[in-house]
Amino acid sequence: MSDTPDLPEGYEFSADPGRVDVDRVHGWLSNDAYWALGRPREQHARAMASSLNFGVYATGTGEQVAFARVVTDRALFAWLADVYVDPSVRGKGVGTAFVGRIRDHLAPFGLRRLMLATEDAHEIYRKLGFRSLDRPEQWMIHSFGRTDAK
Repeated sequence: MSDTPDLPEGYEFSADPGRVDVDRVHGWLSNDAYWALGRPREQHARAMASSLNFGVYATGTGEQVAFARVVTDRALFAWLADVYVDPSVRGKGVGTAFVGRIRDHLAPFGLRRLMLATEDAHEIYRKLGFRSLDRPEQWMIHSFGRTDAK
């Protein structure tokens, strides 16, 4: 899409799940992501196995610097989850470009909706066409005994 910013020089996007550094990603999420603190490794692996997985990598070293996954039926609906950018590259435009590339990767599926939840990155996502729910009163959640709904 025309409004997708380029990744900064020295970084590349990949939709190849084989490139994901699962241990690194699990460490990021379970230790530093407010929505996934303490997430067990086995649960994280199951989530990845049922998702499309994306990464951004340093072109010189191949080191992974960002991760996200998408849960989708590849026809109507997708949920963008676990978006994480390593603190060492935050503020360089990696996250915005990364999410734009994911959105563009999903566009050919003909989805009606790509949704996400965030506590603190609304402005980043708005730059890429995300908006608040028109009628949030229509949406419901079941939390399987959890009270935090994360």
